[in-house]
Amino acid sequence: MARFWVCAAGAGFLLAFLALHSRLCGSPVLRKFTFQISWRTEKILYRLDLGWPKHPEYFTGVTFGVAADSLSGLVYVAQRGDNIPKVLVFTEDGYFLRAWNYTVDTPHGIFAASTLHEQSIWITDVGSDFMILWLHGENGTGPAKFNIPHSVTVDSAGRVWVADRGNKRIQVFDKDTGEWLGAWNNCFTEEGPSSVRFTPDGKYLMVAQLNLSRLSIMAAPPVGSIGACSVVSTIQLADEVLPHLLEVDRKTGAIYVAEIGAKQVQKYVPLNSCVPSSGS
Repeated sequence: MARFWVCAAGAGFLLAFLALHSRLCGSPVLRKFTFQISWRTEKILYRLDLGWPKHPEYFTGVTFGVAADSLSGLVYVAQRGDNIPKVLVFTEDGYFLRAWNYTVDTPHGIFAASTLHEQSIWITDVGSDFMILWLHGENGTGPAKFNIPHSVTVDSAGRVWVADRGNKRIQVFDKDTGEWLGAWNNCFTEEGPSSVRFTPDGKYLMVAQLNLSRLSIMAAPPVGSIGACSVVSTIQLADEVLPHLLEVDRKTGAIYVAEIGAKQVQKYVPLNSCVPSSGS
């Protein structure tokens, strides 16, 4: 028993020494270890809603995208495949309502833009009803160049965040002028982002990484600064689930994830949410 306590005390002293040395001297010895400790103590912010949807058998194709219409309390799922409904409509509680089949061919992305006066769903292409204020589209690796730009979102400060998947980074632009404001790449050494969305309070940026089957929750930077990305929490999905695009409900904060590997959409709800899960 005495030997055990001697060993425990020695191990504790060694860890304390290494941590102090790493902080004071910038030693790389503990970089991997420190990451592991951070991963184990990170915040758990979301939980899977096992009751959504009520009838997953309606997923009959490859689920490429999902959109949440928080004004109407509806969730739209876009799926690909032959002789199947291309758009499924659910309630936010998970009940199936209806499907579209003939107006869509091969949906890739889907976005809900409803107002108090009109329900509006955009699929894949925004059409020609908008005036182009600025355009970036050249292939490359430099600032304002892209390699598979896969998702885009806008924050409350008017900054446009683009998931530059092939370049393993998120690029940020001014919404009005198109000015390049900066990029995040230090969080994407393994896999680039495939989808980006902000939480309703603007505190976090939700990021899907397709081939890692991972969702990362990153701290949003303050206005006037882009800085470097900081991962607050992660949700590790099962292997080969492949989260393609995600959506955040602007009212409830729930996350809907379209998984092309698992051919389904899953819902995650904030732990601090007062909104009950679909299974309760």
